Amino acid sequence: MVSSSYLELLDWRRQVAQIFAEVRRRPASADTLAWFRARKDDLFRHHPQSPLPAHERASFSGLPYWPYDSRARVVAHFVPGEDPANRSASPDELAFHRIGMLSFDLRQQPMQLPALWIDGYAGGLFVPFRDATSGGQTYGGGRYLLDTIKGADLGSEFQQEGTVILDFNYAYHPSCAYDPVWVCPLAPPDSRLPVPIEAGEQSR
Repeated sequence: MVSSSYLELLDWRRQVAQIFAEVRRRPASADTLAWFRARKDDLFRHHPQSPLPAHERASFSGLPYWPYDSRARVVAHFVPGEDPANRSASPDELAFHRIGMLSFDLRQQPMQLPALWIDGYAGGLFVPFRDATSGGQTYGGGRYLLDTIKGADLGSEFQQEGTVILDFNYAYHPSCAYDPVWVCPLAPPDSRLPVPIEAGEQSR
């Protein structure tokens, strides 16, 4: 029934949000990441709203990931600069616009990514990205770091105002990377990093 599929999707989002809430409570470590990945793989294998095609779930043995890298967790500084005209154009995708930039150092290199705001009721911070692995080791449309509408949020540095934690160990693919029946907002052209980010989820 249609109503049950909505409730299943609600449960999927609730469980994802609960997993990220637990990650925020735990120390940033390889053990926390391993716990997160085990929970995520279990959802992919058993949940009726898994982005995997139904016929693949029984044989699913887990997503491929890069090993934990403590250097892949950074504190990004938010620089506001709203650009309401810079919106996604496709009517099939969630509309979003840039509200500023997130500046950070990754492996001693200064970088930045747009901070996007998903339009609609209540909104939500959205940080997708492409990098030099996109289209090869990872999905060509990019990966996500944050999507607060769905609870994918690693928080802020407690003692630093105007910051957002970005941890590329938790970078993940949008649902459309697993099955084209899903429609996903993808990383816009200016959300590209010039280096390979060998952290987080890989392509299957």
